Amino acid sequence: MNPVKQFYYNQAQVVINNMKKRNFEVYYVENMEEAKVKLAELLGEKKVIGYGGSETIDENGVKDFLREKGHEFIVRENYKTAEERKELNAKLINADAFLMSSNAITIDGELVNIDGACSRVAFLLYGPSEVYVIAGMNKVVSDLDSAIKRIKNTASPKNTVRLNKDTPCAKSGVCGDCYKDSICCSTVITRMSRIPNRIKVILVGEELGY
Repeated sequence: MNPVKQFYYNQAQVVINNMKKRNFEVYYVENMEEAKVKLAELLGEKKVIGYGGSETIDENGVKDFLREKGHEFIVRENYKTAEERKELNAKLINADAFLMSSNAITIDGELVNIDGACSRVAFLLYGPSEVYVIAGMNKVVSDLDSAIKRIKNTASPKNTVRLNKDTPCAKSGVCGDCYKDSICCSTVITRMSRIPNRIKVILVGEELGY
């Protein structure tokens, strides 16, 4: 096996063991194609699915793959006004499933996410019966401090550029603890799933997303 793939596999076994202690349901696959197949298998019959912003999901055709399997998506981009957004949130909170990635995952098995509008973390925390997190092994870090540093200095700068935000990190790649145009408004550490197996994590042995 390729040494990087072997390392990802070895590290994933540690993460999986720790996440299972925290009531997460966790799987490891070698690549994104396997991840899509596993996701479809776990979802089963037709479900109404919401999703949060994620390059991991958007870059790899996950939604199109699941549509072909008969699942229905709540297309959040179709809801633009304040009243429409209110309607969207009501639909998302009652969705059968919610699909997202994670900004970071500690080796000890905690999910760490920093959000702007909280369109991901809100539904990770509450609402949909099932939450599916797809994350490349590049998201795994040693501890919570490393998770925050990774998000602020690796994930957020790239996302601010993608979203055309005028922030210090978009220019330097270093967090400036800014206020104007900030996408780092709420930090959520999910140390365990209160409802056993509600949060299902698919770890992928590739570098995915930011």
